[in-house]
Amino acid sequence: METVAPSTSQAPDLDWSQIRETILMLNLAVAQIEGAMTDGDDSINTLTNTFTSMIGDAEIIRLTAESLEDGHEKQSIQKHSKEVHNNMTSAIIAFQFYDKLNQRLSHVSNSLSSLAELVNNPQQLYNPFEWKGLQEKIKSKYTVDADKRMFEALLSGASIKDALACAGEKEDDNSDIEMF
Repeated sequence: METVAPSTSQAPDLDWSQIRETILMLNLAVAQIEGAMTDGDDSINTLTNTFTSMIGDAEIIRLTAESLEDGHEKQSIQKHSKEVHNNMTSAIIAFQFYDKLNQRLSHVSNSLSSLAELVNNPQQLYNPFEWKGLQEKIKSKYTVDADKRMFEALLSGASIKDALACAGEKEDDNSDIEMF
């Protein structure tokens, strides 16, 4: 028995469906997000391994400097050792922001996949309770307060610009890292 390929926007027929096209585009977005996250994870893993090694080396340098006699060389080593420590602290903070970005992208990917599943099921597509359930599922996954505020603003009818402003209202102070 021969299987007939579904109608597409490139070759539409009477079976063509905007829902199928929407699902294809959602799946494309999910694949692109997941591909970007995989590439980013590979880079971050390399950086993490490098930093682990650097932290050990920096500690050896610090301990070695302590054993030196007081003088210009010891002061120079201690000064540069402190600068390396400060730079590593800044990098660790950047890693934390990368982790936050990665969590957000993962959430977007999962949300788009759930949306595609709902849209693909005719019994769910036209059921407002299924849409409410999807929204609650998405909302329950948020771990960052700004994301929760943005979600609530969008569901209340805010524009994307206003929702982003609402999300950023309490994030004016970048000196504190929000644990997520």
